[in-house]
Amino acid sequence: MNNVVVTFGEIMGRLAAPANLRLRQTRQFDVMYVGAEASVAASICNFGGAARFVTALPKHALADATMDSVRAFGIDTRYILRTDKGRLGLYFLETGANQRPSNVVYDRADSAVSMTSADQYDWGAIFQDAQWLHLSGITPALSRIAAEATLVAASKAKDAGATVSIDLNFRSKLWKWDASKSPRELAQETMKSILPFVDVVIANEEDCHDVLGIQAGDTDVHAGSLDTSRYPNVARQVVQMFPNVGKVAITLRESLSATHNNWGAMLLDAASDRAVFAPVDSSGDYCPYEIKSIVDRVGGGDSFAGGLIFALTTPELSVPQTALGYAVAASCLKHSIQGDVNLSTRSEVELLMGGSASGRVVR
Repeated sequence: MNNVVVTFGEIMGRLAAPANLRLRQTRQFDVMYVGAEASVAASICNFGGAARFVTALPKHALADATMDSVRAFGIDTRYILRTDKGRLGLYFLETGANQRPSNVVYDRADSAVSMTSADQYDWGAIFQDAQWLHLSGITPALSRIAAEATLVAASKAKDAGATVSIDLNFRSKLWKWDASKSPRELAQETMKSILPFVDVVIANEEDCHDVLGIQAGDTDVHAGSLDTSRYPNVARQVVQMFPNVGKVAITLRESLSATHNNWGAMLLDAASDRAVFAPVDSSGDYCPYEIKSIVDRVGGGDSFAGGLIFALTTPELSVPQTALGYAVAASCLKHSIQGDVNLSTRSEVELLMGGSASGRVVR
């Protein structure tokens, strides 16, 4: 039975400034090994599903530690390549507070995955028992080689009969490998070559504009509030551009400050042309979670993707409204957890879905 979710992308060292120190103040860092696609795989395993992570890593002790951190979640690492070419990528995190935003500094040039060509991966074995492949727009931003590998992964997954999802994840600091194009132009050209192989598109409020040129009317994502009524039309435009896409999910973050966000999402099912929102109140109206004391928002989108994929591949959760509610609740809880990975359990997510949001001690 094909039941494994495969994710493909880069994993790297996360060096975070302690507490709310600025990077220029920091003389020692909290170290974790993380990556968007690995975080999705970890969420799925934490919820009780089966996931496999595919990447390329160098042959040294730090990469061994990276492998250990992935295996700790129960993720299948059999098809991670160990190469003599490239390095372990890094990113440095400064956590914001109040009106000061968080900031990320990337040090990912010449990482192993950015230098490993598609023909080095055993795609036939990787997808032999896979029902799903998840990708992101981060990996193809790293290099032309990584972009080609992402495209091949999507194509091979479709050939194997797997569903393919992609989180558009626009990162303007990374799209630099073709100096003749702006980051946005390069992202649009590259991602539009991958999207014909995709069944489920995941994005945040800005991604569809940055990657596909689709604007949500006059909505200003930096104003602290969103006109959520415009996002079903954004999703429908995605489907019009790529008729192969069956579902479009858009997370809706209203950022009042670095530590105070409203959080929810919308999911369009193309077959029924029906859009649903979550969370909803007792009347069925959209009512976002109010997150007033964010611990760590990095990985919020990945926890949403992991929750959505798990729900859509779990029969009792797969109805669009339920699947979206699960994904939003999972990602809401992630904002209370230090690090990129959502360590919430399925039971905790379902309690929040059911309205248990008081944060009272569980005894």
